[in-house]
Amino acid sequence: MNHNPPRTDYPEDPEQWVDLYGNYMYRYALSRLPDKEIAQDLVQEAFLAAIGSLKRFKGQSTIKTWLIAILKRKIVDYYRRSVTRQINIDEMPTVSGNDTRFNGNGHWRVAPDAWRFNPVAAYEQKEFMDVLYRCMAKLPARLAEIFMLREFEELGTEAICNQMQISESNSWVMLYRARMQLRDCLKTDWLTEHSG
Repeated sequence: MNHNPPRTDYPEDPEQWVDLYGNYMYRYALSRLPDKEIAQDLVQEAFLAAIGSLKRFKGQSTIKTWLIAILKRKIVDYYRRSVTRQINIDEMPTVSGNDTRFNGNGHWRVAPDAWRFNPVAAYEQKEFMDVLYRCMAKLPARLAEIFMLREFEELGTEAICNQMQISESNSWVMLYRARMQLRDCLKTDWLTEHSG
């Protein structure tokens, strides 16, 4: 039985969610999806799903964490649909008699280069990004924002200062603090988990 009273400090107006979390959710989706339009669609679907299930939100996490959890499910569903889509055999390319890449027996004349995609490395990178996003969620909002602007959006110091309305020296201090806190968090959550 849950003895904790429900949280009442989250905004119930979905328009506030878009203003507060829309950019973060979009960047999160974009880092995991192949295209901007798909990322936008899934963020919108996540907001709609959240609106539909707001009554079931128990307040046991922050609204941002809850929204990201919904978005993650939308992303997983997207990939699941992509993988399970049936390929129409009539749409598959065929080797024609005048395709010079193949000999008369259907073998490569010159084999293509080795595929350099490393699925293990890609999976580990995704795992690392998940841990990084969790660590960023632990940062104070302004530190997380300045880190995202610098590292993900690759903005320069002047653009960051203008957007956040801070001085250049303040931006350096904030970036330093964000990086140190992230380093400590990653040391605990990522490095210890993957050492050994």
